[in-house]
Amino acid sequence: MKAYVVIGLAVGLLAPARAVPTLTMWGPGVEKSLDAAGFDAEVAAFEKAHGCRVVRLSAGAGHMDSQKLSTSIAGGVPPSLVRQGRFNIGDFASRDAFQPLDGLIARDRNAPNGVRKEEYYSAAWNEAVYRGRVYAIPDNVDDRALYYNRALFKAAGLDPDRPPRTWDELKAMAVKLTRRDEGGRITQIGFIPNYGNSWLYLYSWQNGGEFLSPDGRTCTLDNPYTVEALAYMKGVYSSLGGVQQVDAFASSFSGDALDPFLTGKVAMKVDGNWSLSTILRYNPTMDFAVAPAPSPAARVRGEGRFRGQPPYVTWAGGFSWVIPRGVKGAERELAWEWIKWDESLEGQRIRYAAQARAWALVGRKEMPELRANRVVTAALMKEFAPRRARFRRAAAVFQGLMNHCYYRPVTFVGQRLWDEHVRAMEFAVRGQDPKAALSAGRRAVQKELDKAYSRQRFRELPRSAYIALGALAVALLLGAAGWAIVATRRLGRNGRSEALAAYLFAAPWIIGFAVFTLGPILASVLLSFCDYDVLHAPRWLGLQNYRELLNIRDDGATVLKSFQNVLFMSGFGIPLSMLASLSIALLLNAKVKGMRWYRTAYYLPSITPVVANAILWIWLLNPTYGLINHAWAATLTRWFGAAPPMWLSDEHWAKPAFILMGLWGAGGGMILWLAGLQGVPQHLYEAAELDGAGPWARFRHVMLPLLTPTIFFLAVMGVIGSLQMFEVAYIMRGGEALGSPADSTMMPVVLLFQNAFQYFKMGYASALAWVLFVFILAITLLQLRLSRRWVHYGD
Repeated sequence: MKAYVVIGLAVGLLAPARAVPTLTMWGPGVEKSLDAAGFDAEVAAFEKAHGCRVVRLSAGAGHMDSQKLSTSIAGGVPPSLVRQGRFNIGDFASRDAFQPLDGLIARDRNAPNGVRKEEYYSAAWNEAVYRGRVYAIPDNVDDRALYYNRALFKAAGLDPDRPPRTWDELKAMAVKLTRRDEGGRITQIGFIPNYGNSWLYLYSWQNGGEFLSPDGRTCTLDNPYTVEALAYMKGVYSSLGGVQQVDAFASSFSGDALDPFLTGKVAMKVDGNWSLSTILRYNPTMDFAVAPAPSPAARVRGEGRFRGQPPYVTWAGGFSWVIPRGVKGAERELAWEWIKWDESLEGQRIRYAAQARAWALVGRKEMPELRANRVVTAALMKEFAPRRARFRRAAAVFQGLMNHCYYRPVTFVGQRLWDEHVRAMEFAVRGQDPKAALSAGRRAVQKELDKAYSRQRFRELPRSAYIALGALAVALLLGAAGWAIVATRRLGRNGRSEALAAYLFAAPWIIGFAVFTLGPILASVLLSFCDYDVLHAPRWLGLQNYRELLNIRDDGATVLKSFQNVLFMSGFGIPLSMLASLSIALLLNAKVKGMRWYRTAYYLPSITPVVANAILWIWLLNPTYGLINHAWAATLTRWFGAAPPMWLSDEHWAKPAFILMGLWGAGGGMILWLAGLQGVPQHLYEAAELDGAGPWARFRHVMLPLLTPTIFFLAVMGVIGSLQMFEVAYIMRGGEALGSPADSTMMPVVLLFQNAFQYFKMGYASALAWVLFVFILAITLLQLRLSRRWVHYGD
C-alpha cells in the first residue's frame, strides 16, 4: 500500500499542472490605490467565477498612447483585451486593428448578461461603430455641464439660483466674478473658456457647427458656425485680460483637495461628471450647483436655424472594451466573457460596493460614474449615489444631457482632426484670425482624407523590393567584411592575430548593428517613398512625402517653423551655453583648496536625468509660484518695473525658457573647457607677460587660439543636439499642448514623433528623418570646411 501511495504522490508531483486560462488586459491601471479598489474586487470575482487569471498592464493603450498597441498587433502578440478611448476607435478599425463584435453581440443577445444596443446611450454606442460594424463595447460615458460656486455668486451680488444661460450672460458673469490684486494679477477668475473639459468642440456644436461632412470625406473645420464659436472663445479671453494673463493664473492650479474650483479660485467651469467625485471626496459641504453649459442666445430661445432643437447640448466621450486582431479561440471567448461581466449590473455592484468601502475607511464617499449602459447607470445611481440632494440633482443634470449630446466624429483621422482643432484654438486666442486658423487646420485634415481615399490607386510595395533591400544589406555587410579581410592580410602575423581578436571581441556589437541598426536604416529609406501605417502593407508613393514636407504652403510650413525654432535655439542657446561653461571653467581652473568638490558640484546637473530636469524646471518657470519669477519680481520688477514673463505660457518666451534650462547643464561643457585650459602650455603665458601683455591680451592672443578645437567641438555637437532636441520639448509641452504655445516649441524630432506614433504616417516620418539627416550632415560638413580657417591645433 505504501508503495502505491509513494507512486501516486510521485505521479501527482511530476504530472504537468493544468494550465489556467489567462486574460491579458491592457489599459486599466495596476497601481494599488483607493480608486483601484473597486476594479480589483471586480477582477477577483471574475477570476473566481471563471477559474482564470487576469493579467493587467497599464501600457498606456487605454489612454490614447497607441504605439505599443499597434506594434503588439503588428508583431502578432496582441493582448486579449484593451480598454481604449472611444474617439480613436475609427482610426484603429480603419487599419484592421480591432475585431468587429457584431457576431458575438447577436449570438448572446438573449442571454441574461447579453449586450443589447437599446440599453446604451446612443452617443456612446454610435461612437464605437465604424462603417456599420461594432468594433467596441462602450464602458463608461462622460458628458459636460457648467459647475458654478453659489457662494461666489452671492458675494458678487449675483442670483445663486440663476446661472448663466447664454454665451453673453456667461461672458458678463465671468468678468464680474474676476478679482485682481493691486498689481493687476488675477486672484480669482469667473470663467476660463478652455479650463475643465470643454474645448472648441463643445462651443462649435452648441452653435450648430460640424467638423466633417456626413459621408466623412470632407473636413468642415472652418465652417461659419465654428468660426463664430472660436471668435466667442477669443472674446472671452480678451475680456479677462488676454490668454497670457489667464494662463499665468491657471499655471498655479492643482488637483484633488487643491482643485481651484473647490478652493474658490474659479467661480465657474465647464467640466465632466467625474468632477462630482472630487467635490464629494474633498469638499462635500461646498455650496455649488450644476446646470447645462450656456448656449448661443438663438439656441436657448429656439430661433432661426435652432427652431425645434434642444436649448442645451453637450458632448460625450469615454472608454470602451475592444478585442484586438489576432485574438482567437478560447482566449477570445474569455475576453468576451469579461466584457459582458464588466457591462453587467452584477459586476458593477461588486465594483462600487468595494469602492465605497475603500473610501469609507478614510472618511470619504464615492460617486458612481456614468456607465454607457443606461439601465446599469440608473441602478447604480439609485443604490450608490450619496444622499445629499445637491449631488443627486447634479447627477440628474448629467444624465439628462446624455439625451442631447454630440460625440467626436468616428473617422480614421480622428487624432489629426482633434490636434488641428486644438492648434487652431491656440493660434486664434493668441491673435490670429479665427477663420485663418481654422482654414489651416481644415487643409491639413483634408489632405489626409484625400490621401486615404486615393490610397488604392497606389500599388503595394512588391516582394522584389524587400528582396532588393535584403540583398543590399547583405552586399554592404559582405563589402565591409571583404575590406576587413584585405586590410588584415596586409598586416604581419602578429598584427593579423591581434586584428582577429579585435573583430571577435567587437562581433556582438557588429552583429547587433547589422540587425538592429543597419536594417532599420535601409528600411526607412525605402519607407520614405511609401504610405505605411504599421498594420497595412506599404504602398509606393514616389516622391510625394518629400514634396509635402518641403511645400511651405502645406505641411512644409510646420516643418519650416520647427527648423526656425532650432535656428533660434542654436543661434542664442549655443553661444550662451559655451560662454557660461567657459566662465565656470575659468573660475574652476584655479589651484585652491577643495577645488575637486566645486568641480563635482558644477558637473552634477549635467548628468541629472532629462525627465527630472524637465519636471524641476516646469516648477521653477511657473509664472505664479516659480522661484525664477519670484526673484525677477524682487529685482527687475522692483528696480525697473519689468513684469515677469509668462515663460512656457507665452510663445515669445517659451524658447528662451528652454535656453535658460540648457544653461543648467553647462557643467558638461565645463569639463571640456577645463581640459583645454589645462592643455595650454604655461610658458606661453609667461612669454606673453614678459612682452607686456595684460590679462585680456593673454586671453585673446594666447588662450583663445589654443581653445579653438574645444570651441569647434562644442559648436558642432551643440548644433546637432539642438536639431535632435526631443525629450525636453515633449515633457515640458506634451499631451494636448505638444508644440504649444502656437508651435513655438515644435522641434523637428517632435514633429517626426507626432507623425510616426500619433498619426502612424511612418512613410512621411521616415522622409522627415532623412531630410533632418541631410540637414545635419550639411551643417556639420560646412562647419568642418570653415574650421580650416579658424581652428588652430598644437602643431
